[in-house]
Amino acid sequence: MTKYSLASSTWGQEELDAIQNVIDSDMYTMGQHVAEYERQFAEFFGSRYAVMASSGSTANLLMVAALFFTRLPYLQRGDEVIVPAVSWSTTYFPLQQYGLKLKFVDIDPDTLNIDLKKLEAAITEDTKAILTVNLLGNPNDFDTIQKIVAGKKILLLEDNCESMGAEFGSKKTGSFGLMGTFSSFFSHHIATMEGGCVITDDEELYHVLLCIRAHGWTRNLPNDNKVSGIKSDDPFEEAFKFVLPGYNVRPLEMSGAIGIEQLKKLPAFVEVRRENARLFQQLFSNHPHVRIQKEVGDSSWFGFSLVVKEDAPFTRKKFVTALRGGDIECRPIVTGNFLKNVDVLKFFDYEVSGGTDAAEYIDQNGLFVGNHHIPLKKELHHLKEVIDKLCDSV
Repeated sequence: MTKYSLASSTWGQEELDAIQNVIDSDMYTMGQHVAEYERQFAEFFGSRYAVMASSGSTANLLMVAALFFTRLPYLQRGDEVIVPAVSWSTTYFPLQQYGLKLKFVDIDPDTLNIDLKKLEAAITEDTKAILTVNLLGNPNDFDTIQKIVAGKKILLLEDNCESMGAEFGSKKTGSFGLMGTFSSFFSHHIATMEGGCVITDDEELYHVLLCIRAHGWTRNLPNDNKVSGIKSDDPFEEAFKFVLPGYNVRPLEMSGAIGIEQLKKLPAFVEVRRENARLFQQLFSNHPHVRIQKEVGDSSWFGFSLVVKEDAPFTRKKFVTALRGGDIECRPIVTGNFLKNVDVLKFFDYEVSGGTDAAEYIDQNGLFVGNHHIPLKKELHHLKEVIDKLCDSV
């Protein structure tokens, strides 16, 4: 039987050597390797600045928090932020934690990203920001989004944690908004143990991010910076000078060292994922009983979604059972419709713009299987065989 796992390790000897170099240096906390990774990361994604964090989730936290701590804050508590109804939980939680009002908008059932017509209808004079999510590697249509917000004072932010390496037009996703976030968790496009990044072209936001990432102190800021101004020449004084209410979400030095090696491999990883996707599309684009994600731009194909069609002769429960019986790992499409989580939503200030029929449908009828940085020809043909067998049995 062919084992088809959700993810696999992207590490080789280079990553193990990088870890050993850090061990040999006896310097484990954030240092030169992290700084070099940030420099290379910003260059790769076409941004002026990158700030590494302990995870994609804390990257989202830093991104939202930073908007409150510039000298002229971008947002204030109570401001309305539009979000898609399908994403990971920590897309939403930082917004709640900073007292923002979330406006949920349904997804497009084909792309699985925010429904652009419903997005346009949801915008009012109260809308201050849109947090776009590039889901499962798939870019949003940023040309249309830019037209929708043209002439309006609306911030565009990106949660790109599932879509490292994706492109729309000539730009990499994560670089369209004022800030964009990335994840390098094990199952993602590259893996740095735990890890995430925020990119931006804005120097003041960059300095705020550096400050709040580590305790809110000035220690990691340039001598002349846009948070505290000119730093004192006395390192003893500056070592524990706190100026913003920050966190400790610093990455490990080992994560930075691993990231340097992983970033070298990312283009090849993404190309193999796209080759796998071409086979996946060939096998399932015209399937009578399952629907797959419609690609926008050039997806980096985090995983492969499969949504049971309305007239299919089997339910998702039977679908999942068949996949498990075939030793194929599967998961819900991210969180499904996040609005089902009523226990946590009682802590939110939120509203829903229109209905969320598409989000609810994929919540009840969708799943995804993994994509990898290695060829999956055998696994994808096995997936097709399992699904065909299920169709023949009902």
